[in-house]
Amino acid sequence: MKINLPITVFETMKKFTDIGAEIYIVGGAVRDVLSGVPIDDWDFTTNLTPEEIIKLFPENSFYDNVFGTVGIKISIPCHSGEGRNLCNKNIDSDFRQNDINSENVNNKEECEIYEITTFRTESSYTDKRRPDKVEWGKTLEEDLQRRDFTINAMAFRLGNVIPAKAGIQASGSLDPRLRGDDNTGVVVEVELIDKYNGQQDLKDKLIRCVGDPNDRFGEDALRMMRAVRISTELGFQIEPRTFEAIKNNHELLKEIAQERITEEFRKILASKFPVEGIKFLQTTGILEILIPELLAGYGMKQKGHHIFDVYEHSLKALQFCDNPDWAVRFAALLHDIGKPVVARGEGEARTFYNHETVGTNIAWNVAKRLRLTKEEAKKLTTLVRWHMFSVSEFLTDAAIRRFIRRVGKENIEDMMDVRIGDRLGSGCTKAESWRLRDFKARIIEVQKHTPSVRDLKVDGEDVMKILGIPPGPKIGEILNKLFDEIMEDTSKNEREYLLGKIKTFININ
Repeated sequence: MKINLPITVFETMKKFTDIGAEIYIVGGAVRDVLSGVPIDDWDFTTNLTPEEIIKLFPENSFYDNVFGTVGIKISIPCHSGEGRNLCNKNIDSDFRQNDINSENVNNKEECEIYEITTFRTESSYTDKRRPDKVEWGKTLEEDLQRRDFTINAMAFRLGNVIPAKAGIQASGSLDPRLRGDDNTGVVVEVELIDKYNGQQDLKDKLIRCVGDPNDRFGEDALRMMRAVRISTELGFQIEPRTFEAIKNNHELLKEIAQERITEEFRKILASKFPVEGIKFLQTTGILEILIPELLAGYGMKQKGHHIFDVYEHSLKALQFCDNPDWAVRFAALLHDIGKPVVARGEGEARTFYNHETVGTNIAWNVAKRLRLTKEEAKKLTTLVRWHMFSVSEFLTDAAIRRFIRRVGKENIEDMMDVRIGDRLGSGCTKAESWRLRDFKARIIEVQKHTPSVRDLKVDGEDVMKILGIPPGPKIGEILNKLFDEIMEDTSKNEREYLLGKIKTFININ
């Protein structure tokens, strides 16, 4: 078959073939070429050892791991002259970040990292993640049989270049991120090597393990999360034997570093089909390990406008949350996670008073368990805490300003997306009520006239003079309390009144 390669990919491979070495395009790049979708990464495997690869690329290679992967930095001058560094590819943690950001990549170059791995065989996976023993292989077949899924176990062998005079452009832009169907770069003949029928599984939209799925998951338990993640990204099904093996082996994930599991979970939520991903996690038993609190709402009926139980409603809210940010989608999924704890009554008469406050504490515990960053945890809990905000037409400007302060200006649009997901996920047919539209308009209007601490008719000098205290964080705390009060009633922003309020802090430590 004929494919279009970025010229830098072709030139990188040609360095190997010119000395009689083997090199193949492998992994996701092969899958993406066959699927006709954009290619994010170009990965390769070769019969050369890491030391031999480095000799081919002495100026722009780095190697600092036991798994035979050498990183090649490919730098391309920016046509704009301003330049940007693209060396932020998700490099394996075995590579040192300071090697990536080396001095030979400056602000007038773009940079792409190509990962080239020596043929290898692996054995004994004590930690259920990394092989205890890695040996260099002699053949491509040895290397492919250790891979996870059939659609990732295919390879391209480089063939002849198709000359430009054949009617197809044979060279073009030097940008290595060119897609295989862009009709630019170098057009070459390639041989597809597909020992495990990955191309057929690609056509059938199936995720299938290479060989015995129990062996593959026993070697690397994180592959179970990757199976779910890839299925949600591509819209594929997990074939029955692989699916059953995930159910039978899901407890092995407890031995995997939480950060690695969470990274896959982020990608599942950010995928095209996040709800299907959550369902896969639930039916395989993985969700009980990750977020058992979510399952407590299964079968719990609700009253009023809700037509789904708490669990199904949470999935529907995720489905209808039209926001690409995985953290916002996560908030939509968890927004009612406090309901099973506060539930009172039975059936459709059941109530869930204060569920948003209790749910915030649960969401915080989930965030800690999943090892989310502080910023991610704060965003998640903020959206869960305030998702029940009122949109009454009788709200005062002060009430709207309180809402803005509580949610944060940066989270207002995300909060609206969670509310819309919640609304549609309850069975409503319209994304927004007239009250919500009016509320959003008032938020915009109120922000045009929202004061800040600097608008107070008193300042830090007044606080220090009246209370006789030195500069420090206490000054800011008092000013913020005064500001909160005038936000409730802007008419109180009078100097004499505020000076009197400062005196009330004299006996407060």
